[in-house]
Amino acid sequence: MAKHLVLQTDFGTCDGAVSAMYGVALSVDSGITIFDLTHEIPQYNIWEGSYRLYQTISYWPEDTVFVSVVDPGVGSDRLSIVVKTADNHYIVTPDNGSITHIKQNIGIVEAREIDETVNRLPNSGESYTFHGRDVYAYTGARLAANIISFEEVGPVVNVDDLVELPLTDPTLTEDLISGTIDILDVRFGNLWTNISRELFEKAGISYGDSLQVTIDNNTRQVYKNIMTFGRCFADTHLGEPLLYVNSLDNLGVAINQGSFAKAYHISTGVNWKITIRKVPKISYN
Repeated sequence: MAKHLVLQTDFGTCDGAVSAMYGVALSVDSGITIFDLTHEIPQYNIWEGSYRLYQTISYWPEDTVFVSVVDPGVGSDRLSIVVKTADNHYIVTPDNGSITHIKQNIGIVEAREIDETVNRLPNSGESYTFHGRDVYAYTGARLAANIISFEEVGPVVNVDDLVELPLTDPTLTEDLISGTIDILDVRFGNLWTNISRELFEKAGISYGDSLQVTIDNNTRQVYKNIMTFGRCFADTHLGEPLLYVNSLDNLGVAINQGSFAKAYHISTGVNWKITIRKVPKISYN
């Protein structure tokens, strides 16, 4: 029985690129079930491609094959790889940092370089700019269709040698929690941080507490205000900010029925820092 094949790219759907990947995969085996993770990764944004894999992959059945193509170095000497995760999923992708969040948060148990003498679309050997179709969709489909095993992808690559993007771990001091804004909840403009709920609880913060939130981009302060830690968006009035626990069990920042990212022109990555400090309760007795 064929495995599921899930595609992610920065190609968009305004031309035939994604359709060509579908066609290659179905030509390998018309019984493959193909799904889209997203094709709206911002162009060349490897960081976001890495995070969207992490956001999604754990909710798919074991043995699902993911093809992730955000590849500004296409045609260069960067490796083409397939990795096996600790949760028994496979990711077919360039070795350019696209497995960063998976490696840190889930784990990679084995990696293999794609042997293009075997695992490449026939008669495509002189094409160097569409590996998403010629190498990744083709290899992913062959793996999903059980035409090749993981061992037949190609030679072993040391997992420790895989390219990773720089990450910063969240920290907790006596009264201050620091982290980064890793990604946006794009549709609604919420900020998703790398600060876990467990770290928040360790700081002794409870629902309903008031917190001072500061956001910096490198050395420039972008935002500073006091907001409530709520269970859901309805815990604040319309248009007010709040901290909440997102669907990955990390801290998020939102405006009730508004876009926090647009309101304050906030983006993502290791240069976007967030610090959270508990506001002391004032007693008037």
